[in-house]
Amino acid sequence: MSEAIEWLPDGTPFSPRFGDRYRSEGGGLAQAREVFFHGCGLPAAWAEQPQWRILETGFGLGLNFLVTWAAWRADPQRPQVLHFVSIEAWPASADDLLRSLPTDPILQPLATQLHAQWWGLTPGFHRLVFEGGQVVLTLCVGDAQAMLREMAFEADSVYLDGFSPQRNPDIWNLHTLKAVARRCRRGTRVATWTIARTVRDSLAQCGFDVQKTPGIPPKRDNLQGHYNPTWEPRKPEATAPRSPMPPSHCIVIGAGLAGAAVAASLARRGWQVTVLDAAPAPAAGASGLPGGLLAPLVSKDDNLASRLSRSGVRSTLQQAQLLLTIDQDWQPSGVQEKQANAEPLWHAHAGWVRPAHLVQAWLDHAHITWQGGAQVDRLQATPEGWQVLDVQDQVLAQAPLVVVAAGMASRAIGGAALPLQPIRGQVSIGSRRNETLPLYPVNGHGSFIPDLPTAQGRTWVMGASYERDSACADVTAADHQANLERLQVLLPEAASVLQNQFEDGTVQAWAGIRCAAPDRLPMVGQIAPGLWASTAMGSRGLSFAHLCAELLAAQLHGEPWPVEKKAAAALDVRRYLSNA
Repeated sequence: MSEAIEWLPDGTPFSPRFGDRYRSEGGGLAQAREVFFHGCGLPAAWAEQPQWRILETGFGLGLNFLVTWAAWRADPQRPQVLHFVSIEAWPASADDLLRSLPTDPILQPLATQLHAQWWGLTPGFHRLVFEGGQVVLTLCVGDAQAMLREMAFEADSVYLDGFSPQRNPDIWNLHTLKAVARRCRRGTRVATWTIARTVRDSLAQCGFDVQKTPGIPPKRDNLQGHYNPTWEPRKPEATAPRSPMPPSHCIVIGAGLAGAAVAASLARRGWQVTVLDAAPAPAAGASGLPGGLLAPLVSKDDNLASRLSRSGVRSTLQQAQLLLTIDQDWQPSGVQEKQANAEPLWHAHAGWVRPAHLVQAWLDHAHITWQGGAQVDRLQATPEGWQVLDVQDQVLAQAPLVVVAAGMASRAIGGAALPLQPIRGQVSIGSRRNETLPLYPVNGHGSFIPDLPTAQGRTWVMGASYERDSACADVTAADHQANLERLQVLLPEAASVLQNQFEDGTVQAWAGIRCAAPDRLPMVGQIAPGLWASTAMGSRGLSFAHLCAELLAAQLHGEPWPVEKKAAAALDVRRYLSNA
């Protein structure tokens, strides 16, 4: 449910919850530019930087973000990537965001893009991506203190914004400001419109040097400062960002969804990436599935896997929109969820994707070199990084960074005895004739894609089987029958129409081997210095691969993470390493 907003006679948005205006009487545009953006020394401070990380304590209706984004676009010396991390306990509706925007031809098209991505804002972290990935908004929905504890980055600028200390004291209290300080480095600039004595004293107690500055009428003063504690800040916790690793050369082992996603994420950040795979072409394993559903996992208790799948679906949808051709490589058709003893559920932001096409789109980058037929046997540490060796002990490649994303082969290559489980899956594929079939994909007891374009024409896809501890990818008649039985439960009418195709032998099949961890969550993180992994995507490679790749890249580069720290810990490969 979106936050209720009232509109005052002069058009100013007003919060009934806090009894306060969302912006100053002057409209808020000057305040966003002068109090926050210029108050943090921008744009001069971010000139020529590889990235700039802004933390905001109250997103509100997004004006500070839009003004900062517009300034980034207009600045020829802008940082390569702008990260804007903002907290909002009570998100407004997408329509109210647009309605609240001051008339400004520069901000209007940006607000329209924000409006398009403003959906599914359940509690937790949500990553909204703009400018091809160069402007990233991480919206943290929830209590400020709780959200600050879940962050893992050092801010370069801090916008302290929110309803007044009298109306919303929790966001300005000492405990919240201490949590803000923990996200700062020495020299981080801070700016706010309030000069309340309690706020100034608390900021000083947290290590900020602050001073009043001339305000925007009708306010006399604002507050500016920087983080400069008289003590040495405590060392970051184990889950905090490691020292950023400058882009150079990286080897990714594996050219399925997991490996291609990592290669693309690192290439966008300036790495020269060599992708090695034993097969003669990319997506030769489980990622060669003819068509897969991109839809969130549904669970009664809304567990961690479900919440991560929602984040992953959003992440992959952004990539599909950016890189793929609609109706050919993917379709945002929506997906109906059918569970036993429950009303059907509609996933509006979902659809089908051809995984191999996404893999190829990720690998099609000027900084990525693909090498097939590379039979990787083991890795060897060197003073310069890692060597990748084949079965004849010949060096295939060497680099300071290696990421293992080779499915079941990751267990042997990474040298970490990862507890990976093979899970065989087979789908049934038939020709789309003149049958009356659903207009959209359906998920539940198996899944059904009613209309998938292929080189052979329009097809339907049903599956997939789920056979644990089986590494045999042979097609079996028993699995065809099992898929038909699943369809009879999921869509009885469609099963009746298509049964003759199963019986006359015209149904084709594809089988592959998934790779899963015991807890069915992906494994991503550092195994040893310069050696990382992103694997065990299970049956949800489309949902998890890009999210895990972005988490890996964020950890390498000291960027804000796309998921909460507790979620990242649950994914960390070190949970299965004996020396973790």
